[in-house]
Amino acid sequence: MSDQGSKILRGAVIGAGYFSRFHFDAWQRINHVRIEAVCDVDRNKAEAFAAEFKVPKVFTDHREMLDALSDGQHRLDFVDVVTRPDTHLPIVQDVAAQGIAVICQKPLAPTATESARIVSMAQAAGIPFMVHENFRFQPWYREIKNLLNDQRIGDRLHTLSFRNRAGDGWGDDAYLARQPYFQTMEKFLIFEAGIHTIDTFRYLAGEINRVWCSTRKLNPVIAGEDSAIAIFDFFDGGQGLYDANRFNESTAANPRYTFGELLVEGNGGTIRLHDDGRLTVQELGRPEKAHTYAPSDSGFAGDCVFATQQHFADGLRLNLSKFETDGPSYLKSIAVQEAMYRSAKSGCWETCDCQGFAQQ
Repeated sequence: MSDQGSKILRGAVIGAGYFSRFHFDAWQRINHVRIEAVCDVDRNKAEAFAAEFKVPKVFTDHREMLDALSDGQHRLDFVDVVTRPDTHLPIVQDVAAQGIAVICQKPLAPTATESARIVSMAQAAGIPFMVHENFRFQPWYREIKNLLNDQRIGDRLHTLSFRNRAGDGWGDDAYLARQPYFQTMEKFLIFEAGIHTIDTFRYLAGEINRVWCSTRKLNPVIAGEDSAIAIFDFFDGGQGLYDANRFNESTAANPRYTFGELLVEGNGGTIRLHDDGRLTVQELGRPEKAHTYAPSDSGFAGDCVFATQQHFADGLRLNLSKFETDGPSYLKSIAVQEAMYRSAKSGCWETCDCQGFAQQ
């Protein structure tokens, strides 16, 4: 490996909540990455993570952390932001001011406008910036993309159909055990989870031109929508179907492994993603066959957090100018998200204007 490729990247993680555990676990397993500090407003949480993952420094204020780790010997190469969306803007602003690279969890911000501000701010500072959008890095989607590129089901995509039943959103105590703030989010299913499907659809089928969407609130104790059905028109001629709710349950042994089932149809056949990660391919006129590959059962959802962070670390070490889920790319997903909400209100098809939104 070259000297550039073997450089030790020094990082810090801001946030020690539920999902941060997957981040710390992944960073531990990525070669040539060293996490120097953990920061959380709750010192007990930060200290617990530091002890478990052998992180040397603990902070409760991210500004103090940045000041303490700003000299040449301890200077950070990146900061991993794993906090609530409403905290992202000031954190990214402070990190960008020091010229440090950022990987930031989704949702990027509470509003589309604030998300665009964060991306513009990172671009103005000239820092490497990536959104931690990990679903496209799940091993089944990477394999499906390979199959499409190899034209295993033809050279023209007809339809993507994704069905999800999370089953964690029924009852008065819905979401309280893991992420209680979900109950109070005025925009919920599409904003928090549907954005993953938007990104994977874009990854597999290209940019989305327009969308029709209908939303519902099935659980009266929450503020936002927890059910949605949407139809997407892709610029390349294909269509997508999104059918999700967090109220009703899946029959999967682990509903949080693939988070649903996907049907991919082309002019030469069909690919099916099953809820246990299996892939099958049915070429036209032939019987369905199992497609052999080896999805991981480590970490989160096929170890996609590891794959996402590996992509970020590789980009930093090789001085790549773009990431798959960099700021401008993620704004295209948000443009689709906003079109879905507009359609749910208007009852009409809505144009996504991905390019225009990404250039704001």
